[in-house]
Amino acid sequence: MAAMLAGCAVNPADPPAAAAPLGMYGTDAHLAPSKPDRTLRYANHPRGFADLRVPAGKGPFPLAVIFHGGCWKTGIADRNYMAPLATRWQHLDIATLNVDYREVGDGGGWPGSFADWAAVEDLLRDLVDDRRIDMTRLTFVGHSAGALPAQWLAASQGPDGPVAARVGAFRANAIVFDGPADLARDQAPFDALCEFSSVAPFMGGTVAEVPDRYAAISPLGHPAQLRRLEFVQARLPSPDADALAALRAAGVQVGVTLKPDASHFDVITPGAEAYQAVEPQLLAILRQQ
Repeated sequence: MAAMLAGCAVNPADPPAAAAPLGMYGTDAHLAPSKPDRTLRYANHPRGFADLRVPAGKGPFPLAVIFHGGCWKTGIADRNYMAPLATRWQHLDIATLNVDYREVGDGGGWPGSFADWAAVEDLLRDLVDDRRIDMTRLTFVGHSAGALPAQWLAASQGPDGPVAARVGAFRANAIVFDGPADLARDQAPFDALCEFSSVAPFMGGTVAEVPDRYAAISPLGHPAQLRRLEFVQARLPSPDADALAALRAAGVQVGVTLKPDASHFDVITPGAEAYQAVEPQLLAILRQQ
């Protein structure tokens, strides 16, 4: 992957202090990102922002909360490359919240990235009063490394968790594009995808060095409390079987779609054959039909 990539409204006079976009995908589908309705701040650091896009009309519309990938390493990716997908869904009457967050190198990793993801819940609470958005039809979406927050936000945690004890505040669905289900068990293929060791630096050590950290966020002990969870895998294999079994045992309806001939980015690129093939089933999840 490394080789593939080089809550309040923000005052327009005080724009986000974010770096220039690191990569934009979806342009091959001739879909330029729409301008966000609002850019929301959830933390007082340069990457503590999320872009809200709402379809035209009164709604209420389902909401997809989108987390980008980038192997959790600063300088590879940011929220901008997910904007074409967010725009496509906006055109299909899905509201989207496209989230940036800290990674290893700018304050992220364990526990900083988790603190950012947890803070996004405050944005969601603020959106409850927005009558255009139907918070009962909420889906967490993650591409690549973004698979972790898409699942972790819906999981309860004990005091050994990265931000101490917490309970997932929102009942949701989840969609994972080419990402892991369990960092310990899916580490080897994910590091191979990234073309460097990404999991251990993010977690602050290997499974042997910090086993309690991996256990604290594993679906084997802390499964996400999701209604449905769909994995759409391209360069990664199907997630670990034990992790999937633990999720199913917790009552999650889990699906796995394999697109082995697709690239890591085809599955999130509107207009690409791999994405178009799965879009109907994704919309059913997003709309909770």
